Amino acid sequence: MSTTTVAPRRRLSQTTLVALLLLASAAGQHWLRPLVRSDSFQTWCTMFVAVVVQSTPFLVGGVLLSAAISRFLSEPLLRRVIPRNPVLAVPVAGIAGLGLPGCECAAVPVSEGLMRRGLPPAAALTFLLAAPAINPGVIVSTAVAFPNNHMMVVARVAASLVTAVLVGWWCVARGDRLGMVRRAAVHDHDRGFLDGALHDFLHAGGFLVIGAMTAAAVNTFVPRTWLDGVAGQAVLGVLVLALFAFIAALCSESDAFVAASLTAFSDVARLTFLVVGPAMDIKLAAMESGQFGTRFARQFVPVVVCVAIGTAVVAGKVLL
Repeated sequence: MSTTTVAPRRRLSQTTLVALLLLASAAGQHWLRPLVRSDSFQTWCTMFVAVVVQSTPFLVGGVLLSAAISRFLSEPLLRRVIPRNPVLAVPVAGIAGLGLPGCECAAVPVSEGLMRRGLPPAAALTFLLAAPAINPGVIVSTAVAFPNNHMMVVARVAASLVTAVLVGWWCVARGDRLGMVRRAAVHDHDRGFLDGALHDFLHAGGFLVIGAMTAAAVNTFVPRTWLDGVAGQAVLGVLVLALFAFIAALCSESDAFVAASLTAFSDVARLTFLVVGPAMDIKLAAMESGQFGTRFARQFVPVVVCVAIGTAVVAGKVLL
């Protein structure tokens, strides 16, 4: 699968944008003051900060690992470890996700770094989907959250790995039609380790903030009673928890405790929540759109969500 690299377009600088926002806030403070003091806004602020604080350490770890990959990982080593055939490289990359403890925020810059070192994009995207869902930290947290239902751990790992591999093979089949556009980057030998990490962090961090703002808004203003009203309906319960996983944007190493608390829902619905969230949520969609282009995201995001729901339902019916 080939990708197209384009130079970034000239945009309004971040400094200018922040200055304009500050001026607008100062001019409109008479109308903004009641909003800022409202309970809903305070709740939104709390959730927004919680998502950002929860995700940022994993993002930092991801960009540092990405910078290390880009600078030190040799292409000959990749060629020896990863099969040249993309169809075979996809499951190998999926299984490799077991070796990266971390959240889904770390997987985006890491996968981009792997592509820079010559890994086929389909394999890198498979790793992006598998690593946050099947790493040891997620397995342990799920086992702790479901102490009397260890098959939930097995079902989560199986469904998540199958999701990653199926989507990876779909990427192989799509090829150039996937529309991936990767931003132009300075060659590795032209920038230092910390410069590369800072560049990637600032780029991915902006989209993380956008996703966190949206997730906090949905969690604040959508009544939780709506979820309880559909818990007893099998199909609707699965779809609602899939949507909840997408918009809640929880860390993959803590979402099992939220799933365990949703006792009104079936095990299949809760498994869907655990599979969809690490594979695709609103902040990941924003980060991937910024990293690989909106055309790519418009295809990739719905496919990942649909495949994750399908594999979770099948795994739940068979294993739970």
